[in-house]
Amino acid sequence: MPRAVDMKTAEDRLRRIEAVTDSDLAHLSSEELLQELLDRVREVLDTDTATILLLDESGQYLVATASSGIEEAVRQGVRVRVGEGFAGRIAAQREPYLLKEISSNTVVNPLLWQKGLRTLVGVPLLAEGKLLGILHTGTLREREFDEDEVQWLRVAADRIAVHVYSQLTTTERNAATALQRSLLPAELPQISGLDFGSRYVPAENLGISGDWYDVFPLPSGRVCMAIGDVVGRGLPAAMAMGRLRTAVRAYALDNGDPAEVLTKIDRHVRHFEQDLMATVAYAIWDSSFERVHLSLAGHLAPVLAIPGEPSRLVTEAAVDAPIGVSSSTQSRHTATVDVPSGASLLLYTDGLVERRHRPLDDGLRLLCEAVRSGPAYLLCAEVMSKLVGSEIPADDIAVLAVRRQAPETPRKLDLEINAVPESLAEVRSELRRWLPSVGASEDDTADLLIAVGEAVANSIEHAYGPQGGKVELRLEATDREVEIGISDTGTWRAPRGAHRGRGTQLMRQLCDEAIIDHDQTGTRVVLRKRLSEGESA
Repeated sequence: MPRAVDMKTAEDRLRRIEAVTDSDLAHLSSEELLQELLDRVREVLDTDTATILLLDESGQYLVATASSGIEEAVRQGVRVRVGEGFAGRIAAQREPYLLKEISSNTVVNPLLWQKGLRTLVGVPLLAEGKLLGILHTGTLREREFDEDEVQWLRVAADRIAVHVYSQLTTTERNAATALQRSLLPAELPQISGLDFGSRYVPAENLGISGDWYDVFPLPSGRVCMAIGDVVGRGLPAAMAMGRLRTAVRAYALDNGDPAEVLTKIDRHVRHFEQDLMATVAYAIWDSSFERVHLSLAGHLAPVLAIPGEPSRLVTEAAVDAPIGVSSSTQSRHTATVDVPSGASLLLYTDGLVERRHRPLDDGLRLLCEAVRSGPAYLLCAEVMSKLVGSEIPADDIAVLAVRRQAPETPRKLDLEINAVPESLAEVRSELRRWLPSVGASEDDTADLLIAVGEAVANSIEHAYGPQGGKVELRLEATDREVEIGISDTGTWRAPRGAHRGRGTQLMRQLCDEAIIDHDQTGTRVVLRKRLSEGESA
């Protein structure tokens, strides 16, 4: 009987929640309504925290959107990949999940175990068969959740999902959300040897801003990182930020000097967008990832964390004038910074360290104390925890972290690329990283780049028609020799035009052996080259 009374009380509370959701709360904003519903979840289930994480534009991450009892999750921009940890599992399986051990082994959000939570239960947010996110609630004490309580949580999640879905389908919200999400990378690129992480948190009013960051590889094999802050707020600042980000990518293709790239962007802005002013930090990694070249346009210096050493600001980089305010006579500077294996670099916007109640130098000192080398996503979590904590951000915050991973030198490497001309850049980048690691000299590398490029280009041009296909590469190094195999499954076509077929001659000139075999199943090319004396594998 007591249990029946308890459930009757819960049902009464649920009816009250449903009634209030349908009428009295209609005048509240979306954020206020979600907060009210989370408070009711805690009240009905007698829990200590309740959090909503919504799926982002890429469909790969859950982003903390509203919380009661652990508001830091929203203020620090917590992101969880679908399929990972507690929340990611619920999203992937679309089923309730109860967790009785909260630790770094079971959840990926450090706030959950730092908060001291002992039990978590979560359910998916579903609307019309679509996954919108997840709802979870937790306690600071050990306790059980029976089937009735889990079922009630699912009903509450359904109410939240209906509200979220209705908001997402309105024209105004869709337009604002699409713009905000399109201005930042949905997912950072996966680049072997570099580990990236990022956070973005809007200011208190949740308006669109001009803070941004970007990571992209170049055809040369180098990798670029950029972060910036356009002065102003609202839609104009966000649109200007989008144009600035595009300009950075465009000028990066034509110049390998960060200072030159920022100089051209500054000229572009002063000519075409005279009302725009922005700070930018722009960095280019060498293809070996041993050093980074950096230029600062009015932007705060990054923090470098080397294992076993105190973290420090990269003072080698001079802070030049912001974009849009310099004169044509002012020169910009590029600093070269050595980045040992295992070291981390953190780029950020001023909202992370600037506070009205303290000097900027104190904020930078706190940041250096917070930055430690390690996995990039944990570095972002640690920095946001110590610099933001439970504060409501008064300014937008963008954080971009990268760690240079310990070098791996596989003696064998398999690649598969699409048979399109754009894939040649990917092949060259991989060869520039792999060949020196197995002992190839600069001359060896240059010869093999040409020879392999000719073999791959032949497969792309002759093996497949408009439908395309795949080209496989197998790289293998012995003590003093490199063997590279290139194969396709297409049907060989005759060369188009006169004076063709010189690629085969080049392969034989640049390598010690070039074997070419093609039949009805495809074409196979094997290139062998002895490495120059004096180089060590």
